[in-house]
Order: sequence, then C-alpha cells, then structure tokens
Amino acid sequence: MSLPVTTILASCLALWLVILSIRVVRQRGAASVSLADGGDETLLRRIRAQANLTEYAPMMVILVGLAELQGGNFYIIGGFAALFLAARLSHGFALSFSKHNPAARIFGAAGSFTSLGFMALYDLFLVTT
Repeated sequence: MSLPVTTILASCLALWLVILSIRVVRQRGAASVSLADGGDETLLRRIRAQANLTEYAPMMVILVGLAELQGGNFYIIGGFAALFLAARLSHGFALSFSKHNPAARIFGAAGSFTSLGFMALYDLFLVTT
C-alpha cells in the first residue's frame, strides 16, 4: 500500500529537522557550548525550535499514516498535513531564524494544534464508520 501524504510529510519534516539541527550545531560552536544552552539566548531559541518539532511531528506523521491506511480522503488528509507542515515551518522560523516574530509563532502553534486535533478526530471517525 502506498502512503503518499505520509511520505511527503515525513520527508519534509525530516529535512526541516536537519536544517534546524544544523543551526543548533553552528550556534553551539559560535557560543562554545557543548551541553545545554550555556545561557546563550540564541542557542536556547534554536534548541527549542528543534526540540519542539521533534515533540509534535511524530504524532502527526502517525495520525496521517493511520488515516491513509484506513482509506481516508486524500484531500482531507493532505489538507491537514499541509497545514501542519506550514505551521511547523512557521514556528521553527519564528524561534530559530528570528529574534521576535510572535505572528509566526502564534500561527505555528495554532496551526499545529488545529491540524493535530482535527486529524485525531478524523482518524476516530474513520475507525468508527
């Protein structure tokens, strides 16, 4: 069985994680910090952008994969996946690439919560119908 939305979502999120991780490594070098954040605010923001992605992404990938396996509607699944990806890009950008960007961070959080919540409800709908 093919899982195109899951594959695209997971691949894009993995590439975004690589970018965020490289930014953490570079800032660690610049700040001469090998563990934790050493009190460096830029490093802390970059660590949180990276960690926040790893906290939310796995659950969404699982939910998308389950929906595809249950034969869910490609466009509904793709829409939720696209919203989640845009939200995670926005949130990561707000934390890792800018010092103060509340609009991007708010969209990132709201879009993530919305897509996760609706995807969970859609999976429950699929399994009960």
